[in-house]
Amino acid sequence: MKVEMKLKGNMARSVNPNGCKQEVLNQINYVKKQGDYEGTKKALVLGASSSYGLASRITAAFGSHADTIGVSFERGPKDETMLGTAGWYNNIFFKEFAEKEGLIAKNFIGDAFSLEMKEQVIDYIKQEFGGEIDLLVYSLAAPKRTDYKTGITYSSALKPIGQEVSGENINLEKEELFIQTVEPATEEEIEGTVKVMGGEDWEWWVELLKEAGCLAEGFKTVLYSYIGPDVTHAFYHDGSLGVAKEQAEESSKRINKNLKSLNGESLICVSKAVTTKASVVIPILPKYLICLYKVMQEMNLHETPIMHKDRIFRTMLYGTESNYDEKGRLRPDSWELRADVQEKVNNLMAQLTADNFKTDLIAYDLFKKEFFNLNGFDVDGNTNNDVDVAELMRMKP
Repeated sequence: MKVEMKLKGNMARSVNPNGCKQEVLNQINYVKKQGDYEGTKKALVLGASSSYGLASRITAAFGSHADTIGVSFERGPKDETMLGTAGWYNNIFFKEFAEKEGLIAKNFIGDAFSLEMKEQVIDYIKQEFGGEIDLLVYSLAAPKRTDYKTGITYSSALKPIGQEVSGENINLEKEELFIQTVEPATEEEIEGTVKVMGGEDWEWWVELLKEAGCLAEGFKTVLYSYIGPDVTHAFYHDGSLGVAKEQAEESSKRINKNLKSLNGESLICVSKAVTTKASVVIPILPKYLICLYKVMQEMNLHETPIMHKDRIFRTMLYGTESNYDEKGRLRPDSWELRADVQEKVNNLMAQLTADNFKTDLIAYDLFKKEFFNLNGFDVDGNTNNDVDVAELMRMKP
């Protein structure tokens, strides 16, 4: 059967497994072109199936020749009407390409927040992965989390705090601008967002891994965050998600204390804005993204997730160009927040209208292509959209 891109608002409702395979290969080839670097050799990536998590796993494996474990919550195919998620196929094809090069690439599919998943991963590390890991990447983005210690399920809400925020957003399905109004978060929603998107679960992963003796000397762990410019702060950095990220910074401090005996290190990495499944549904953010991409592309600064994470791994996490701020956070987002970049972005945003946002004035086409790429469509290379459903059903991650 042939597959085609289907959208509902800014969410994809279809997938091209062939395109997913090609996109994984394109990212691998990008890393290989940058050459080898000395980095992680045994890595665990939580949220490994797409965007920053997948990019981290690819650069670790194909830039530093690391064995990797990936944990993600994805769905496989059921029939012709439900072919599963892009991340399901990303996991499968990453493993295929990694194993061809003699690397271990273990995929766990399930709830990374659960105690059961933590125990499964720890058992695998001890029994089949050499006993220790030297890197843990925490790149989870989820709508809900069940606290296994209390049984309470929390939901996240990307909302402002103390004020209603309105602004223009982009509807990819209809290809139009619309005014979006976001109500302020309740105290319950703020608490839920902190529980889901903060650092508590990250701490628990590190604690359990350490207690099990699964952390190598000099172990590193990193959680990805985002701050962004002033224009996005009302609905992002100063909103419920910003509170969650501040809590993650406190978690990082506690993790660092816990890792002293191993000469280990916990880091918050403030990444730049990129196209992800999460970023395209964040209120009002897409308007900023299409202007940012235009400016950064013209200034030869634009990065996709693989370009960004590969740079971070080889120059910062395992290089000599670490760029820390006053809070000890890694700041590879400095390219995005340069004064000259932001001045041009603000000028573009002021010019953007419903009539011109799809023209060459703005990078809407690039934004749309990168979003389609996440789901295996419009990928550079061999992306045949004719798939064999029976063959897809036989694939296992």
